[in-house]
Amino acid sequence: MIVSGLGFFTDAYDLFVIGVVLLILSGSEPTSFHLTQSQMSAIGASSLFSAIAGQLIFGRIADIYGRKKIYGTELAILIIGAFFSSISWNFESLLFSRILLGVGIGGDYPVSATIMSEYSNAKDRGKLIGLVFSMQGFGAITAVMSAYALTSFLSPETSWRILLGIGALPPLFVVFFRRKIPETPRYSLLVAKKKDEALKATRTILGDEDGAEKKFSSLLHIEEKHMNFKDFLRKFWESLLITSLAWFLMDIAFYGTGIYSGFIVSSMIADTSLHARILSAGLPYFVGAFGYFIAAFTMDILGRKRIQIQGFIAMAAIYLVVSLSMVSQGGKVIGFTVPRELAFFLYSLSFFFINFGPNETTFVLPAELFPVKFRSTAHGIASAMGKLGAAVSTYLMPMALDTIGIKEVLIILAGISIAGAALSLKLKEPAGLSLEEISEEKILLKISN
Repeated sequence: MIVSGLGFFTDAYDLFVIGVVLLILSGSEPTSFHLTQSQMSAIGASSLFSAIAGQLIFGRIADIYGRKKIYGTELAILIIGAFFSSISWNFESLLFSRILLGVGIGGDYPVSATIMSEYSNAKDRGKLIGLVFSMQGFGAITAVMSAYALTSFLSPETSWRILLGIGALPPLFVVFFRRKIPETPRYSLLVAKKKDEALKATRTILGDEDGAEKKFSSLLHIEEKHMNFKDFLRKFWESLLITSLAWFLMDIAFYGTGIYSGFIVSSMIADTSLHARILSAGLPYFVGAFGYFIAAFTMDILGRKRIQIQGFIAMAAIYLVVSLSMVSQGGKVIGFTVPRELAFFLYSLSFFFINFGPNETTFVLPAELFPVKFRSTAHGIASAMGKLGAAVSTYLMPMALDTIGIKEVLIILAGISIAGAALSLKLKEPAGLSLEEISEEKILLKISN
């Protein structure tokens, strides 16, 4: 869990640090980069668009060749992308480095989620997968805290380069251990048909020879059932569509408000200096971090579906309330009908319900609802749809803030959140069931969870 979790810590750091870097490179600070609005949009969204490719490619490869064979490669790509981002010399080189970084980030999603799912038991599978994803919260907070500390002592030019370079450090400590993780017993037995390898992995996990033999004995009696991709889509198209669209809608709100948090909260605070904007942009992440862990520890009790629906509803309500409290003129916020501090608190609270809601559940559900042969592929498709929503939102957000203004943007996000809640009503609830029960794979002696 730690090996997978540190990967998501890094993923979140690298994705969200760019929002702080864009504050520095936006033209208000003395740097060698003078980005136009369209260039800022391209830099902000580039790694998200390329993450789509990483999710689709790594997700499919992990189902064809196994999770182990590819695990760790995504971090190597991420390290290279982060390093070259820090030494970029112009807009084009920074853009290319962020694209490369995104491929590595994208590859981490389906493989890590699938591995954690297949190593977990039915009783606390949601908690274990959720805790891996919860490391995102620490990654985002670290990005903001690092930015505040560095800009306090170093020049903006030096600060943004170090910030991007830091993203290469955590993966260096993780990539080796990822290469050492054994193939999941489920994949070894049900897909690769390697019983000895599955038994060996079970022994490694349990660290108990007798316990491994007993646990493994329930894996041996399996009825062969051929399923090609066409068969998979015929049976699971609805679950794949719902998980994909829900993730798409959630990421529109999450990344749009997340990466550009510093620009959004500037209308809610009196001090618009760089330090104040960095700190204010980070406060919603601190509030939101609690949501990650509450979701993880209640997911197997409340269920994924309930948490996802209530999160979407809370997001919609908060966006509407904050928007209605704004007084705008020509797309610019000129005041509030409530104290600014209250508006800022409510905006920060939306991050709590995003995380104690669809941000975590959309990651967990695709790792559970599909059969082992296509589990990583399906997670790659669903997460790619999420990143498509994130990329579109991140690319359009600067222009939307400049043209229609934050008040109208929040109303749009409220409508998107309501759509997400309505869509989630069709979800299947996997809590408490084994992966084989959820996907209805034909097993004569059910895997003992």
